[in-house]
This record gives sequence, structure tokens and C-alpha cells, in this order.
Amino acid sequence: MSLTGECCPQIDRAARFNRTRRCTLDLCSPLTPEDMMVQSCPEASPAKWHLAHTSWFFESFILREFLPGYRLFNDDFPWLFNSYYQSFAAFPEKRLRSSFSRPGLNEVLRYRAHVDDAIERLFDHLGDASPEHEALNRVELGLNHEEQHQELLLTDILNAFFTNPLRPAYLQANGPDNPQPGTRAPQASFQSFPGGLHEIGHAGGGFSFDIEHPRHRVWLEPYSLATRLVTCGEFAAFIADGGYSRPEFWLSAGWDAVQAHGWRAPLYWTESGGLWRIFTLRGEMPLARLENAPVSQVSHFEADAYARWAGHRLPTELEWEAAAAGRKIVGNLLDSGALQPLPAASGDLAQIWGDCWEWTASAYLGYPGFKALPGSLGEYNGKFTSGQMVLRGGSCVTPPGHIRASYRNFFSPETRWQFSGLRLAL
Repeated sequence: MSLTGECCPQIDRAARFNRTRRCTLDLCSPLTPEDMMVQSCPEASPAKWHLAHTSWFFESFILREFLPGYRLFNDDFPWLFNSYYQSFAAFPEKRLRSSFSRPGLNEVLRYRAHVDDAIERLFDHLGDASPEHEALNRVELGLNHEEQHQELLLTDILNAFFTNPLRPAYLQANGPDNPQPGTRAPQASFQSFPGGLHEIGHAGGGFSFDIEHPRHRVWLEPYSLATRLVTCGEFAAFIADGGYSRPEFWLSAGWDAVQAHGWRAPLYWTESGGLWRIFTLRGEMPLARLENAPVSQVSHFEADAYARWAGHRLPTELEWEAAAAGRKIVGNLLDSGALQPLPAASGDLAQIWGDCWEWTASAYLGYPGFKALPGSLGEYNGKFTSGQMVLRGGSCVTPPGHIRASYRNFFSPETRWQFSGLRLAL
């Protein structure tokens, strides 16, 4: 990970830390303690675990090493709330996190307060240290880690509430930022981009993950990207045309997944009486209300199959980054309050930021010359460069300061519980 931004006063460090930590608690405010225990699929985690694990990160990689005299809150927490850092400590199976009835929520909240107080003491201890001090680098890493978990927390809650027979809503369905009936997406077209030599990867000036480096040159042939994301209504046409029963559109592993899991539509779509309904963080809504919003919760296999059906393809991550570079980061992100994809506005490359993570045709691999960080932190990204596909652009639940043109998200191609959609390419 890298942090090479301008020097910030100590008060700004503390303000960013407190703001990020408070946001996580605010996201939990609509939840009951019972809600915060649910783990509805093996990929998800209970909200209570997210609260504890993000604190574990600050304690394990910062406070234990850089704050003199720091005392662990609980001797069992270093292994109990470890996620996947094999070189740090043993840890329980991920699928068992919903069995952690103890420690209770109140103790987890005390753990967060203990860690927050210690980080404040660390800031005092460091005083006017350079922002490139290793401890401050790691605090910034910890905040970006927590922002990732804010997004995961909301995706996990959506899945948990969908599996609840009552289908409860996380927030009210009639919020002012919801897409309204009659809100139409602009006609999709394609914008052309020149080929040639392009620089890819983080260019410096602010935080970045190690997997965004090193910056390097690539050659691209001329290409075109759709001016907006594929909508729910357009994806419904793929379903109606038998898209899930026609193997000619599917990668071999994708067709195997369709057969194994019985996929007939995106994850949160249900059909009754010939009509589709879609479950969202604001409850269940008819497809007619969301047909102009981007389709979401589709796997890479579904995105690729739709693109083939439409006579197009998915963009590569290199094409996407070359097109997005230099564009202002404005879109339907977490701060909009919508918490669901919204219909596109007109303009070139609408929805390049926010709404849905965009599946690409690129495997998640290290760039030429990539080197993971030393020690346990080297397990943050590098060890996952196998069997994953890259997504770009952020989603409606991505914190606004957490996205940039070089940001590389990744999931296995079967993953559907994320806010993931698609943009077509020529």
C-alpha cells in the first residue's frame, strides 16, 4: 500500500479517523442486535463481526507495534477476529462467524471504543510526524480497509434480509433518492476511444493499494464503451429470450454454474404470476419501477452471457481505466443515500462511478513487476491473484473517497451478492 499525499495537520488525521469509524456505526443504526448476528451465505459476515474485525485491524497492525504500552482489549480477539492472515494467527472458519454469540454486541462496541481511544493516543504520541510515517501509512490503510467493510456490511445485510421470509427493508422504500416510475434511462450508444500507448496503474498523490502498482505502459487497439450500464429492463429481455437456457451464450464454467445453482435471473429477482420483483435495501419493488435502473447482483458469468447475447463483449480493465482516467469522481455512491442503482443521466460515459461495480473481461493478476508488501500485510491482496475477475468503478454503497480510476476490485466469477453490473464494449 502507498500513501504519498500532501502533509495533513494532525487534526485532519483525527477527523478522518473519527468520521470513518462513526460511519460504520451509523450504517448499523437501523439494525437490531439480532440482525447483526445473521450470516446468510458463506461469503457474507455478520454485522457484529464487521464491527469487531475492523477494530482488530487497527489493533493488530498498528497499535501493537507503534503505541508504547498498548494493552490488548482481550487476549482472544487477535485470533477470533482474524479474517485470512495465515502468517498472523490461526482463525475460525469464515462460515462459522454467525456462531459468535459471544462476545456480545456491547463488548464489541467497548472494543471499538478501546481501539479508538488508543488511536487518539497514537496521534498524540506521533505529534507532527511526517504523513509518510509507517504508522500513519497503516492508519490510512486501516481506514480504507474499514471503508471496504462498510460496503460489505450493506451487501451482507441485503442478503440477510432477502433470506428472511418477512423480507424486511433496511430503509424506507419511499426515500427521495429512489428511482421513480417514469424515470427513463437515456438511449444507450457507444463512445469511441483511440488505441495506442496508455499508462495504467496508480499515478501517485494519495492512497493506493499495492495491487494498483507499478504504473506501466500498455498498448490498446481502438475500442468503444457503452455510454451507460445495462438496465434491468434490458436484462429482462435476455431472460425472456431464454438466455438462461441457451448454452451458446455461456462460458463452460458459467453454464455449469447455471445448472448447478438453478439460476433463472439475477440474485434478488423473484417471479410471481409472470411478473418480476426485485429485492433492495429499501424492500421489494416491481421490475416496472426499476426497469431503467442498472441491473445488479449478477455474476461475471451472467454479465458475459448477456454481452454475447447482445452481440458485444465486456471491456477489459485496461480499456476501462484508460477511459475513466482524469474523470471527476461524481456519481451514485454511498453518500447519495439512495443505496441502490439509479437510472443514468444523459452524457458521455454515464455511471462510470457508482451505481454498480462493472465486471470486466480481465483476470485479477499482478501487474508486471508487482511486489506484495512484506509480512502479514502482504496477504491483503497479492495472494488472491488466482481464479478472480476484476471489477471497476464502485457502486451505490461505495464510500465516495474510496474510489479512483486505478482501483481494482475482484471477486470469483460466480459471485452474485455484490452490487455488480455491466457495461458493454465493442
